[in-house]
Formats: sequence, structure tokens, C-alpha cells
Amino acid sequence: DVQLQASGGGLVQAGGSLRLSCAASGFTFDDYTIGWFRQAPGKEREGVSCIKISDGTTYYANSVKGRFTISSDNAKKTVYLQMNNLEPIDTAVYYCAARVSASTRAYHIWGQGTQVTVSS
Repeated sequence: DVQLQASGGGLVQAGGSLRLSCAASGFTFDDYTIGWFRQAPGKEREGVSCIKISDGTTYYANSVKGRFTISSDNAKKTVYLQMNNLEPIDTAVYYCAARVSASTRAYHIWGQGTQVTVSS
């Protein structure tokens, strides 16, 4: 089955760190771009970061630049989001998603989400 499995969320104090994982299965990992998105209560979903698996090109939203790092372990077909210096504003459900890198098609494979809560 084609799927993404997100994990690693939790409760952390401001200034702390978490590492999210997104394990992929059922599709050719190298052909895809994997993205992390988040949605806080009452807010729209926003893109946080993404990585093009074939060449490692990354993107970060301005709000997380310098604090979050995205990486991939191609052998494990897993993408990680290392989140440091977390702030209460980072509290949200985090989702990973995948889209074909060579296509203009939007993200079409979605994981189930993992809750990140940052206390002040």
C-alpha cells in the first residue's frame, strides 16, 4: 500500500527539541518530494519544509528557518524534521506528504499527522 507514517510528536517546553519522522512505503521514494505541513487550531494548514529526495534540495518557511532541519535517509525511506528552539507558536498537528518531483501535481499522499505541543 502507498502510505506515509508520521511519528515523533509530543509535548515539549519552549526552547526544547523534537524530531519528527515520516516513513514512506509503496512508492519509488527517489522520485518524490516529501513535505512537512502543520495546522494549528483555527488556522489554515501551512507548509513548513520540504526535500526533493533525488538531489536533497530543501525548502524552509521563513518562520522555521534556522530552527528546523529536514533530512532524508534514503535507505530507510524516511524523512526527518529536526525541530530545535521550539516556540509555543509551533504548536500544531504536523503532517508529512509526498508529491512526484517531476510533476506539477500537488501533494497527493498524506500521512496521518502527529501532534506537537510546545508549552511556555
